[in-house]
Amino acid sequence: MGEVARTLVSLSGPESVHGVIPEPLVIYERGPESTTSTDGGLPEYNVYGRTTVVKDMHTRKQLMAKEVIEGGKGSGFVALSGGYGTLEELMEMVTWNQLGIHDRGIVVFNVEGYWDGLMKWVDGAVGAGFVSEGSSGIVKNARDAEEVVELLRNYTNVAGRFKLSWGNE
Repeated sequence: MGEVARTLVSLSGPESVHGVIPEPLVIYERGPESTTSTDGGLPEYNVYGRTTVVKDMHTRKQLMAKEVIEGGKGSGFVALSGGYGTLEELMEMVTWNQLGIHDRGIVVFNVEGYWDGLMKWVDGAVGAGFVSEGSSGIVKNARDAEEVVELLRNYTNVAGRFKLSWGNE
C-alpha cells in the first residue's frame, strides 16, 4: 500500500491519500522504532498523504467505509492483491452492498489472475444456491487499472440486493 500511496501522492498530491491504521499495527507496519501513534513513526504526509491512527480494525473499516460512501459518483471499493485481511474487508463490503447498507461499486483489481479463485468461488456459490444469481455481480472483476476506473464509474447495483432500510438513505 505504501507504493500505491506514494504514486497517488506524486500524481495528485498528499490530499488524495488517506491511510487508516489501527494503533497496534503501527509497530508492525513501521518497524520496531514506532511503538505508538505519538512517537513520530508515521509516514511523511508529503510522500504518503494523511495517516489516521485508530484504536482497532472495526474503527478502521468503519472510517474507510464512511469516506467511500460519502464520496461522489464513481467512488467505491477496490481490492488489490492481499491476504486474509484484504479478503475479509472485501467480503464485508460485498455483504454490506447486498444488504443495502451502501450502494458503492466493488471491484477486484485482478492482476495476473490473483482473484480468479474468488471469482470462481462466486460462480460455485451461485451454482450451489448460496448466492442468488441476482447478487452474483456485486463484485466486478478488472484486469487493468483503466478497467477498475471504468467499472467504478459505471457501477450499477444488482437486482438481487435486499430491499432493507438501514436509515442511510
